[in-house]
Amino acid sequence: MGAQAPATAERPTRAATPATLFLAFSQMALSGFGGVMPFAYRTIVERRRWYTPAEFAEMLAFGQVLPGPSICNVAVMIGWKQCGLGGALAALAGMLLGPSVAVVLLGALYEHFEHVPRVAHALGGMSAVAAGLIIATALNMGFGLFRDRTAPQAIPGVQAALLALAFGAVGIAHWPMLMVIGVLGPLAVLLAWWRSA
Repeated sequence: MGAQAPATAERPTRAATPATLFLAFSQMALSGFGGVMPFAYRTIVERRRWYTPAEFAEMLAFGQVLPGPSICNVAVMIGWKQCGLGGALAALAGMLLGPSVAVVLLGALYEHFEHVPRVAHALGGMSAVAAGLIIATALNMGFGLFRDRTAPQAIPGVQAALLALAFGAVGIAHWPMLMVIGVLGPLAVLLAWWRSA
């Protein structure tokens, strides 16, 4: 058994109230039209330091295999871990309330202005920005996982191989994500168990 990594200044602080969770997730949700995940990672891991990159990646992976939007699942998990049921409800409300109102208002505006060429060009530009943010977040999370010293069970070479296999299978070969998770998920668990044994 290896020695545990010493606590460092990078270790996250876990102090949140339901009001803090509501405000933080409202800000993320309203900042991230077209993709909340980049803003969620920046807020949860880098700014508020509630969780390490590895812990955030674990919650995100779990949230992606559950029904519903993965960011809402992550919000509920974080809220529950921070403040129990009240925190879970506050985080989820923060994630849903502002965007719901904004979508209704923007939908009404879009109905009147959808044929204006500048509106179509603006929406095309926002799509490119959202794609860039998602790619940047994926790279940031990946590098964060390899830098995280709080996860002694991590095997960098194996992590890179599993990451490459998942990207190739889903992103390039277009295999069904459920099939890829069904194969690579148990393999990753088996490798982590073997490493900790």
